[in-house]
Amino acid sequence: MDDRMKRWKKEYNNIAIPSELDHVVEKALRTSPAQRPRPRARWLAATAAAFFIFAAGLNISPAFAKALTDVPFIGKVVEVLTFKEYHIEEGGYQADIKVPEINNLADPSLAETLNQQYVKEGQALYEAFMAEMERAQAFGEDGLLKVDSGYEVKTETEQILSLGRYVEETVGSSMTTIQYDTIDKKNQVIVTLPSLFKDNSYIDTISENIKSQMTQQMNEDSSISYFVESADDPTGTEGFSTIAAEQSFYINEENKLVISFNEYEVAPGYMGVVEFVIPTDVLQDCLVSNEYVK
Repeated sequence: MDDRMKRWKKEYNNIAIPSELDHVVEKALRTSPAQRPRPRARWLAATAAAFFIFAAGLNISPAFAKALTDVPFIGKVVEVLTFKEYHIEEGGYQADIKVPEINNLADPSLAETLNQQYVKEGQALYEAFMAEMERAQAFGEDGLLKVDSGYEVKTETEQILSLGRYVEETVGSSMTTIQYDTIDKKNQVIVTLPSLFKDNSYIDTISENIKSQMTQQMNEDSSISYFVESADDPTGTEGFSTIAAEQSFYINEENKLVISFNEYEVAPGYMGVVEFVIPTDVLQDCLVSNEYVK
């Protein structure tokens, strides 16, 4: 993997998560269900506001009207949209960075904290791209550097919103990373992987199931390949051994836990980003409840 790509990945992964996010999550978890804010006439107010924004935007900007075709909807209310976009194209240097914004959560402070984090991520990517381009141009280099960053609503149900943010970087070869936020819209909390389970035993349980799935897939299809821990390498330095405690995940529309790995993390690059759906019966003894995973 190109050294610049490794440096980019390190800079992106080192973006600090604001302390306010921990405070918001902790506050929400301490709040009893009876005390949590309940939507009152949200549908009517949000719909009226949405129509007003749409009408104003359509009258003011044709670009706004065109952008609406790319906006995901939940019900009839815009839930996630593009807040800001960086677009640069200078020879072999190209960047298209879309920054998402979550709207209409009952807890505005939770939405604000998440949106601030997304703005920081987008700005960090833009600044890293510009710094690399300017460095290369200063030395008269006509290199190739592409960054494509955006978002995808992975799950949208009455209770769950799972939003994925991806970054695809190309410097000779390409690398894709993706991270998720899963939000309980009813209780206004961010669902973390550890919060789903009674204790840390989930790490081994999920890891063993993933290794089993890897082996089965490779046995059934010779075109599939994973880096799997072997008996000759018990330390796991040459293959996948265990998930991280905060491994990237989302909950799909069937209420199943899906574990995600970035490109090159557990498989060769041609496999891309890989995911594993974990059977709920495997997790049942570890789960706190079946509120989210069923």
